[in-house]
Amino acid sequence: MDVDLRKLRYFVAVAEHLHFGRAAAALHIAQPVLSRQIRALEHELKSQLFDRTKRATALTRAGEQLLVDARPLLAGADALQRRVQRAARGSAHFTVGFMPGLIVTPATRVLAARHPDLTVDVLRTSWDDQTEVVLDGRVDVSYVRLPVDQQGLQFRPLLTEPRVAALPLDHPLAAKDGISIGDLAHEHLLQNPDAVPEWRDIAAELRSGRGEPPRPIRTVEEKLEHVAAGHGLVVLPLSTATFYTRPDITWVPIDDIGPNRVCLAWDDARTDPLIHEFIEIAEAQAEQPSSPA
Repeated sequence: MDVDLRKLRYFVAVAEHLHFGRAAAALHIAQPVLSRQIRALEHELKSQLFDRTKRATALTRAGEQLLVDARPLLAGADALQRRVQRAARGSAHFTVGFMPGLIVTPATRVLAARHPDLTVDVLRTSWDDQTEVVLDGRVDVSYVRLPVDQQGLQFRPLLTEPRVAALPLDHPLAAKDGISIGDLAHEHLLQNPDAVPEWRDIAAELRSGRGEPPRPIRTVEEKLEHVAAGHGLVVLPLSTATFYTRPDITWVPIDDIGPNRVCLAWDDARTDPLIHEFIEIAEAQAEQPSSPA
């Protein structure tokens, strides 16, 4: 039996929303159609994927496993389609992803100079999609900030940089030359706690279970707006903090946590020589003190 990718996409939508109505709306299909497709997938896999009651929808253990396996499978299918379409157009194209605060121009200019017929593009990524864009083929190689899910990827370490706390100017810690992560234990973090595991492990609001509900914040700009408004703080790599300098926010070094690590990531199924050529260029650029990336 071949697994239907369309049904897998429907399943992932329901698994992410845990609500058939919202998933159907996101997919732009009718809810009864979605329900039938999920039942058909469960029949094909001979496994119940969701526990459904009148009040809630939850993944079963089989559903949890399918979600883990389905995401990279769908990303691989998307990547295949993009690469085939690119080959059919006959255009030589290479795209580099990068996280906020990192400057990739020196490396991309070298690659473009070596290959005049090659179109070299860049794509800004975020904490939420920095590996997804590699796996689904939107970029050929990407500058990523660890930690990330490493499944399906290869990595080459490039550089490290200190991490700092971004604070509003009137914060009690704002005037300090340096702080410890313990100083932030009773603060509210405006980002995924897994991005700052040192804070996650001591956070008072996580231990008590009385923390604020997470805000749907995606970009650095949005995070800094919330910092300036006094809603919480963010921990950033130094280059990101200095890149997004604002008059109403300051940053303070966190002295007792490790640095942020920047790596190049690429799909471990790819064998394009351009990827490895770019990696060599980027490594050489990273060794130059004047280049942040």
